[in-house]
Amino acid sequence: MSLRYAILALLSVEPMTGYDLRGRFESSVGHVWHAPDSQIYPELRKMESAGLLISSSVARGERGQKRWYRITDDGAAEFRRWMNEPPDYRRVRDPAHLKASYLEWAEPDSAREFFRAHIDHFTGELQQWREQARQIENNESDMLNSRLAVTPVSRRRRTIAFKQHTYAGLIARAEQEIGWARRGLELIDDLDGAEG
Repeated sequence: MSLRYAILALLSVEPMTGYDLRGRFESSVGHVWHAPDSQIYPELRKMESAGLLISSSVARGERGQKRWYRITDDGAAEFRRWMNEPPDYRRVRDPAHLKASYLEWAEPDSAREFFRAHIDHFTGELQQWREQARQIENNESDMLNSRLAVTPVSRRRRTIAFKQHTYAGLIARAEQEIGWARRGLELIDDLDGAEG
């Protein structure tokens, strides 16, 4: 259900086409909530049916059409309601840590490759999140600047601060996962030495 609220968050800034929304999704909320096109477009239709969005068709080229989506007052009220509720925490599905708990079944080289892949993955995430944090810090984030343009001056500091805090948490998580995987590589070396 969080996809709905991610879409509402983006459309609270400005109307967008599904295509524009998808691009903005990947460069902003996509860092904390992944959704492929196959989920975004059907959710837009459901949200419109529920009265959270309205759309209008506009010409695209000579023959094409595109749909612009805009948040309704009901959509804004629904987003505000969701923001004022505690999160719905669910049990985590974590394939990497599940696999790590049974690495005794893997050959040492395969276990090492697992931890190296984990480091590579989170190193990429870390670089991306640091870049987002840098853009926010330097007022270079297009999405944030669009949001600030429609945010009352008295609330802009809060908007920036919560974005910075979110990326600080993502950066800390990535650093922790990289450290955990490096310790896993050391553990393999220690275990190999003890068994050798």
